[in-house]
Amino acid sequence: MPMEDRLAAWDFDLPDALIARVPASPRRSSRLLVLPRDEAPLRHHAFVDLPDLLREGDLLVANDTKVMAARLFGQRASGGRIELLVLAPGPGPVEALAKPAKKLSPGDIITIGSHEVPILAKRANGIVEIQPSVDLPTLFDAHGELPLPPYLGRRAEPLDQERYQTIFAGPLGAAAAPTAGLHFDETVLADLNTRGIELVTVTLHVGLGTFRPLRDDDLDRGHLHEEAYVVPESTREAMARTRARGGRIIAIGTTSARTLESATPAGSFLPRPGAGTTDLFVRPPYTFKAIDGLITNFHLPRSSLLMIVAALTSRVRLLDAYAEAIRAGYRFYSYGDAMLLL
Repeated sequence: MPMEDRLAAWDFDLPDALIARVPASPRRSSRLLVLPRDEAPLRHHAFVDLPDLLREGDLLVANDTKVMAARLFGQRASGGRIELLVLAPGPGPVEALAKPAKKLSPGDIITIGSHEVPILAKRANGIVEIQPSVDLPTLFDAHGELPLPPYLGRRAEPLDQERYQTIFAGPLGAAAAPTAGLHFDETVLADLNTRGIELVTVTLHVGLGTFRPLRDDDLDRGHLHEEAYVVPESTREAMARTRARGGRIIAIGTTSARTLESATPAGSFLPRPGAGTTDLFVRPPYTFKAIDGLITNFHLPRSSLLMIVAALTSRVRLLDAYAEAIRAGYRFYSYGDAMLLL
């Protein structure tokens, strides 16, 4: 069995002090570790240096999904407390991750404020199907909380209402932020524009795969939890122009990369525009069709996100880069620092 097919091969030790529990201020003040794909040495930069590290004619592709205030707290008829993490914006029945799910059965009613949330079905791995008595955006506005990752060890605070959203955020639907985009602010965008570097968007609503740890049978199966995406026609056109002029296409985040790779047919370098769903599991060895580089955060060990980044270089080289980042005191995970693979 190849080393990459064993989950234990994707482990690393991270000091707790390097988990970024609050965002950098301002956004662009994060650090940026450059990992060249041509095996050149690592380079240490600040994220504000990004426009200088790219070339005129390059294209950035961001994920413009907006994080839902999808964490809801309610009560069962018996008075027991239930937490729901809603995984889609609706309309209609949607899935939610329930805690404690073992207390729930189809037909149960969860009360959240003055609203009722019936349990329509119970699935594996703590998932239930719900259909609230009011539309979900209304429920989120009245009672929802942004679903910060559990490794932050805290509930969402007022600061997170802004900082756990990217400045590109538009269509509501994500259960977690596309975190590579959190480093961008208007100053960085203005500098990119001045240097002739274009930015376009796709939409992938980040779902359950962000929260559920990988298991060995996930590697055997070779698929992830399904997520919905949209590739605008304007994004495809921008990518075609970039290819024609010899520019490079750099995905902002693993979700943008998965979207473009999922939408690009075999034998092509351009995605099909329109809506779709993906369960694509990218890991070495993999030949990318649509992108030349990636901006990404430092990810959890044993995660599919770590594996898609490694597919742009190698498992060994990426884990060596992580070891150097740890030695240099980089901040990890959602609110942490960034990497550029190009």
